[in-house]
Amino acid sequence: MLFAAGVAAILATANAALCGCSKDIALRLTNIYENGDTDFHYDYCENIEDGRGFTAGIAGFCTGTADAWVVIEEYHKLTGGNDDFSPMDDVLAKYAESGSDSVSGLEDYCSVWKKLGESDVKFQQAQDTVRDEMYYTPSQQLADELGLKFDITRGELYDTGIQHGVGDDADGLPALVSDTSKSFTADATGDSGSTLKVNGHNVDEIVWLQKFLEVVVDDLKNPKEADNQAGTTVWADDDYRTKSYSYMIDAKTYMFGSSVEALDNDGNPTTV
Repeated sequence: MLFAAGVAAILATANAALCGCSKDIALRLTNIYENGDTDFHYDYCENIEDGRGFTAGIAGFCTGTADAWVVIEEYHKLTGGNDDFSPMDDVLAKYAESGSDSVSGLEDYCSVWKKLGESDVKFQQAQDTVRDEMYYTPSQQLADELGLKFDITRGELYDTGIQHGVGDDADGLPALVSDTSKSFTADATGDSGSTLKVNGHNVDEIVWLQKFLEVVVDDLKNPKEADNQAGTTVWADDDYRTKSYSYMIDAKTYMFGSSVEALDNDGNPTTV
């Protein structure tokens, strides 16, 4: 837990990106929101009926949004291309290209994903690689562009990238960041000790983060993209993520340190 007296010293030595323990905590916070606990569920797989086909693995990779296919392609590189997913390649590639939420032709998909996720080190490695390349690194690049200093803000950008994607669609992380920044038409002061330059205005980083959470919640309830509107009910119920980050804001847990107290998906305090 961080209070104002200690902010200046931490900002003086803050890394540009989450690393080490702070990154691990950010990843595990998202694990809670995705799977209900802090573990890395490489073997998770189900159709949650959110308009994205099967959702699976440590970052909720979906057959209807192409990232699951990217994981499997990465796995093929490690196996030489002859593995248990190979018979499904044509169908997976087709759904990845079309953005279809169909699971027809993928009857064995979850059983294969679960089996490999439990013990296949190469498959776990493929998931780690794609998570970082597709979600973690892009979210931290956006954080760098904003000049973010706090672990909590950077962690929230990563989590939003997992939930909304990091593409150029109207519901993606870059659009949500842009919408948040556009809302500041004057200086916005706060007591966090970190000031961002937004549209030529001085904006307290935590004030920016609070506005970002509002923008995310509004998008969950009113997604702009037609493909995401099919999962509106599921998305609207996902506000436990933003509630957890708001809880950490209220506790002034701006830097993660060796552990943080957040909220689980039922709203109960939990230590990560």
